Amino acid sequence: MKYGKPPEERTVEELIEKGLIVLDKPMGPTAHEIVAWIKKILNIKKAGHSGTLDPHVTGVLPVATQKATKVLKLMLESEKEYICAMRLHKHVSEKRLREICKEFTGKIYQKPPVKSAVKRKLRIREVKNIEILEIEEKDVLMRINCEAGTYIRKLCYDIGEALGVGANMEDLRRTRVGHLGEENLVTLHELLDAYIFWKEEGMESEIRRCVHPIEKGINIPKVWIKDAAVDAICHGARLMTVGVEKCEEIQANQRVAVMTLKNELVALGKAAMSCREMLQKEGVAVVTETVIMERNTYPKIWKIN
Repeated sequence: MKYGKPPEERTVEELIEKGLIVLDKPMGPTAHEIVAWIKKILNIKKAGHSGTLDPHVTGVLPVATQKATKVLKLMLESEKEYICAMRLHKHVSEKRLREICKEFTGKIYQKPPVKSAVKRKLRIREVKNIEILEIEEKDVLMRINCEAGTYIRKLCYDIGEALGVGANMEDLRRTRVGHLGEENLVTLHELLDAYIFWKEEGMESEIRRCVHPIEKGINIPKVWIKDAAVDAICHGARLMTVGVEKCEEIQANQRVAVMTLKNELVALGKAAMSCREMLQKEGVAVVTETVIMERNTYPKIWKIN
């Protein structure tokens, strides 16, 4: 008897039950309003987004449906990329602008703006890169790669202060969350049309383009396990080395995704040893933290001592 199935072979109902939508958020609504509309469109009770965007900000907004919302914390922590339009209040030389932007790469201190979803206390965030794409008079177009939780509006303000001329953010678009970029985007209208085509005409191609298996959102090292170990993990057991089939490059204490040999996501956890040790030693390989797969999807081939 066969157990489980590759994510791409799931029915549309199964996709929606554990799905990922990479939405192109329009200007105007809040991220919470977007999620409410998606729940109404797909006729589901549960959905969530992976990091809020202010009403005026557009771009990549990953939304998880139903049981897939357990993976959202992982996406919340992912690196972000933005295209930002900054307006300088006075002219500065290009050389000076590039020097100051370079100073704002690396670890920086930020206090969230007054209108924010978190407490306004000083914290450290990392700006990976600031690439100046275009300069026209006092308008500067930049690509910014940064740690989750970095406030781009505040970054523009601080750059303006460092330049001594003042600056503000004019426009902002998020172009990437982790490994999910604009090539994956769908609009709310496209999602609605795809759902109607599927429900009324039985056409699945568009809804499958809009709703991905949640596995598409996984961007951490993976450990593949034997079928015999799957149900034990679904019951919250720790993964022992005897159940490991193969793994990617992993270090101890690193967060990992536990996968079946059919590439289904079983659970998220913390590695107790490196990949090399998992394949050579005995003991606990992964401490299970969040179970994603339902119990009894795979047969129970384990005993309680």
